[in-house]
Amino acid sequence: MKERESVNEYFARTLTIANKMRIHREKMGDAVVIEKILRSMTAKYDYVVCSIEESNDLDILSIDELQSSLLVHEQRMGRHTVDEQALKVIHEMYQGGRGGRNNFRGRG
Repeated sequence: MKERESVNEYFARTLTIANKMRIHREKMGDAVVIEKILRSMTAKYDYVVCSIEESNDLDILSIDELQSSLLVHEQRMGRHTVDEQALKVIHEMYQGGRGGRNNFRGRG
C-alpha cells in the first residue's frame, strides 16, 4: 500500500492483480489475498491489522468484511486528524499565534 493511498484504491489495485493471477490458473484463495493485504498495509494501520488478526478467523473472514473494517478505521483516522487540526488552530488563537495578535484576551 502506498502512503497516501486510500483503502478503496488499494483494494481495487490488489484485487485486480489477484484476479489476473487467478485467470492464469494461480491457485489463490481469499485467505491468501487477505493475508497479503494485511501484510502490506502501511505502518499507520499496524494496530488495526493486529486487532483484525486477533479478533477474526482469517480463514473465514471475507475480503468484503476486511475492506469494510479497514474503511471504518480509515474514516476514524481522518476524523481524528481534522479534530487535531481544529484544536491546534483554537490553541494558536488563544496563545496569540499567527502574527502575535491575541483576539481572545480582555480589551483593556
